[in-house]
Amino acid sequence: MTLITNPPPTVDYAPSELRADLVAMQNLEVGQLLAITEIQISPSQQELHLQLLEKNQNDQLTDSERQLLKSLRINADYLMLKKAYAWSVLKWKGYPIPELNQLPKE
Repeated sequence: MTLITNPPPTVDYAPSELRADLVAMQNLEVGQLLAITEIQISPSQQELHLQLLEKNQNDQLTDSERQLLKSLRINADYLMLKKAYAWSVLKWKGYPIPELNQLPKE
């Protein structure tokens, strides 16, 4: 008898610098994956990001602030991708995924 299982979630469309981390997540235990889903950006980084976005709206960013804003955005995007991937790996492993309204508020 052949056991057929679904493949793990693909990383083909993820940024190349994240692919190895995402693939490695497929081997993590449930508790480790849940820990990833709970990571949050620090309040100070969130505040800085908001301040820079406001300055950007008013076209008041310096070049270094523009680079910092870009870095903060990329870090936030990568964190959200890692969290989403952790949930998809949890689902792949058969872990029950909570409804949206049951997820922790950020």
